[in-house]
Amino acid sequence: MFDSLQDKLDKAFHVLKGHGQISEVNVAETLKEIRRALVDADVSFKIAKQFTNEVKEKALGQEVLTSLKPGQVLTKVVHDQMVDLMGGTAAELNLEGKPAVILMAGLQGSGKTTHSGKLANYLKRKKSRKVLLVAGDVYRPAAIDQLKVVGEQVGVEVYTEEDNKNPVAIAQNALKHAKENGFNTVIIDTAGRLAIDEQMMSEIRNVHSAVKPDETLFVVDAMTGQDAVNTAKAFNDVLDYEGVILTKLDGDTRGGAALTVRTVVNKPIKFIGTGEKMEALDVFHPSRMADRILGMGDVVSLVERAQEQFDEEEARKVQKKIAKNKFDFDDFLGQIKQIKKMGNVKDLMGMIPGMGKMMKNVDIDDDAFKGVEAIIQSMTPEERGNPKLINGSRRRRIAKGAGKDVKEVNQLLKQFGEMSKMMKMMQGGGAKKMAQMMKGAGGMPPGMR
Repeated sequence: MFDSLQDKLDKAFHVLKGHGQISEVNVAETLKEIRRALVDADVSFKIAKQFTNEVKEKALGQEVLTSLKPGQVLTKVVHDQMVDLMGGTAAELNLEGKPAVILMAGLQGSGKTTHSGKLANYLKRKKSRKVLLVAGDVYRPAAIDQLKVVGEQVGVEVYTEEDNKNPVAIAQNALKHAKENGFNTVIIDTAGRLAIDEQMMSEIRNVHSAVKPDETLFVVDAMTGQDAVNTAKAFNDVLDYEGVILTKLDGDTRGGAALTVRTVVNKPIKFIGTGEKMEALDVFHPSRMADRILGMGDVVSLVERAQEQFDEEEARKVQKKIAKNKFDFDDFLGQIKQIKKMGNVKDLMGMIPGMGKMMKNVDIDDDAFKGVEAIIQSMTPEERGNPKLINGSRRRRIAKGAGKDVKEVNQLLKQFGEMSKMMKMMQGGGAKKMAQMMKGAGGMPPGMR
């Protein structure tokens, strides 16, 4: 996410030389590079110029403390300006209606149907809402089936009238169904087209007038860059929606849409899509996004994802097993599955301060754990529960079943053994023992160098 923009901004800050005070002379080249980086990220030249002018105004004359470099001071100014550009604070959903009605709008292919499901999942899990999904796209044959699949994935009921081609009537009937059956939230998926046209806008206006939604959200693909911003503006001119869901931010996006949609449309980004899984929907926090764009990580979001996915009761059980030196491959497999639920591995690494730059040129497959899982799943239940049983012939059988070399099985068993020892040591408050072990191993435990 934003790798190219992050790299160019980092180089721009290193251009800034001198100490003592930021002046027009020593900041000129840096601001020029920042403006160029923003334009390359698909930010319009007008907004990029306005942004750098405001940064310059706030930065000029700032004293540089002896413990800091001018580039670090300017980074802080740019960070704060980016936060302002993206809206300042996270925008809440209005869920006061009885039921609360959310109307999803957007072009075909933007991810509208999928993100209807993701939003339903978010509201169900995090807000304890009873959600009804409504199939309001009467033109695309696969849209109803897709929404049914999505609804089944997240455990949410989907309201359909497959023989009815009137989206207004479907929305009204769905609302009646929701009231009669105790649903407190209704999400209506609407039809999209390849481009904005009068028929689509007229239809969604009619649905909007009929159900009077508490929230109308415009779903737009971040990978289309400035086109996404222009589409968002054209749509808002007609419908006047409440917020934006920016999708595909886990892809090769240049960042222009995320940075400028608030300024151009004057509507907040409320959510961002960060992957294909149903859990991959995050509340948009401008300050956290600015942190990530500038390579500062996003520890808060990382912790939040971990808290969502890790079961406290399960964690206590694992902790007891570690204390008794009974942590086995079944436990290890469970931990891997929980980590995978948190999202794209490279994206998670980018949330750790400093790791984004280190991982920039490292290709981490989303299936990074696939080989490990295959080896563990090729073990018998007895072998997973007691790895000490795994002798030479068992290793060969496991390798063959997983489609791996015996060398890879040996490596996993060795690393698992070392990890178990380290976990046991950490459980016993054995920091001193660990330090001694590291000293004896030449600085790092075996397999961790």
